[in-house]
Amino acid sequence: MNTISRRKFVQSIGAGAAAAWAARGFSAPAPERPNLLIMHTDEHNFRTLGCYRALLPPDQAFVWGPGLAVETPNIDWLAKNGAICDRFYAASPVCTPSRAGFVSGRYPQNTGAISNNLPMRDDIVTFAEVLRRGGYATGYAGKWHLDGPSKPGFGPARKFGFEDNRYMFNRGHYKVLEDTPEGPCVKAVDAKGNPTYSVAGADEKSFTTDFLADRTVEFIQAHKNGPFCYMVSFPDPHGPNTVRPPYDTMFDSLNLMWPKSSGKDEPMGFTGHDMHKYFGMVKCIDDNVGKILGALRANGLIDKTIIVFTSDHGDMGGEHDRYNKGIPLEGSARIPFVMYDPGRIKPGTVVHQALTGMDFKPTILSLMGAPKDPNDEGRDASALLLNGKAPEGWKDMVFVRIGGWVAAFTSRYKLIFSPTAAPEFYDLEKDPFEMRNAFADAKYRETIRALAKDLADYCQKHHEPHWDEPAVQADITWAAEGTGPYAAPARTGAAGKKGSAGNEGKAERKAGKAAAAKGGKKAKAKAGDEDEE
Repeated sequence: MNTISRRKFVQSIGAGAAAAWAARGFSAPAPERPNLLIMHTDEHNFRTLGCYRALLPPDQAFVWGPGLAVETPNIDWLAKNGAICDRFYAASPVCTPSRAGFVSGRYPQNTGAISNNLPMRDDIVTFAEVLRRGGYATGYAGKWHLDGPSKPGFGPARKFGFEDNRYMFNRGHYKVLEDTPEGPCVKAVDAKGNPTYSVAGADEKSFTTDFLADRTVEFIQAHKNGPFCYMVSFPDPHGPNTVRPPYDTMFDSLNLMWPKSSGKDEPMGFTGHDMHKYFGMVKCIDDNVGKILGALRANGLIDKTIIVFTSDHGDMGGEHDRYNKGIPLEGSARIPFVMYDPGRIKPGTVVHQALTGMDFKPTILSLMGAPKDPNDEGRDASALLLNGKAPEGWKDMVFVRIGGWVAAFTSRYKLIFSPTAAPEFYDLEKDPFEMRNAFADAKYRETIRALAKDLADYCQKHHEPHWDEPAVQADITWAAEGTGPYAAPARTGAAGKKGSAGNEGKAERKAGKAAAAKGGKKAKAKAGDEDEE
């Protein structure tokens, strides 16, 4: 079967499955169905949101210095009047695999998009496709990062249920966009006409966050008679840390300090990864969330719309003397997740159980009365949101993975294994800054054993590539079944410092190449977890 025929075949399977689910019907007729609006950011440290700081003691809330923070009243309003998930983790704390898990309800290794810049498989059915088949008007604006190496790649041919994807672009963190007769494009270009990340000339209409928020408002107004599903994905506060005036200098007066876990007792300054401008990007996002909420209110839709605010992964923000993501520590893997569902989710609800991106699709389809997808690997957490009670058989545990490690997280504990580094275990209640690896502490032996057993089950059931790494399999097996002192197995690379095990092993490279081959598009991107430009 040639490539084109295979693609049509798998697309027909996906379309047929979605049609079958839609035929089973929604729980309510179209006029009574809620709208769905998702506001999604990129590389967002959860501590920059006031609603998350409110759940933390001061030393954990204000890691950049006592009282030094950006205020986010609009995002906080969603949490105050809805639910906040306290321990929500990225499926994989880099862009592509996290986004794949979020839209598909499947673990990244089972989507084709296991690593950055690999395309999601054609046969994946997203939550948007299920809603579209059920009569929803659907759309997407902003960064997508699931269509392979194309950059910026506006309006990908494969829509995955997001029917109006004119303002969807595949990759990049461009700062200035514009509409043209030929369609949207990057306004900032170099002398040869190539798109750049320059912020020069950006204003309240062309700066990417503002531009995408305005497109969201236009979609809301065009589809106010509903039902609609729209997702806007802001590429900020991912670097480069630049933002338009007045946000570029709004936080310059703050004498931000290096976080405690960095080991530095000194101001951060303005060099390198400028957290002052990172704060500015967050503030700009919050102001635009306010603009979007205002449009919902003006159109009488604020009580008819489920609103979600979340991100794909975090940013270390200087914690442990690191920036960006890709490691299992909180700043990288833990992400914001706030949901507003008026009349059903009690205002001020806090969900403390560990959740992850794969749980979103089955949860939102359940809340919306939509047909379930039997291929989902995530869990339906709607009961936790609606009444605070976990369903029968629920475990406070999620599995998070990336090329360099695989882990089991609960709301309190983290157990991490890597082919290139020694196992790690953290007790977040006793050690919230993750500064003490307690894997060898005898008092945690039974806790580690229980976590390792569940992690081994996950690896084998969900085709986790790390299970094929001899060192990882040996470590997990010992943690689950072993007695006596731990003996480290031979490893594929030198063990680095804590959290630095980001290099993919042989099994991961093989899985990444296989994923690209099945992606439905020719992809030359390296099957790795490196950051994208």
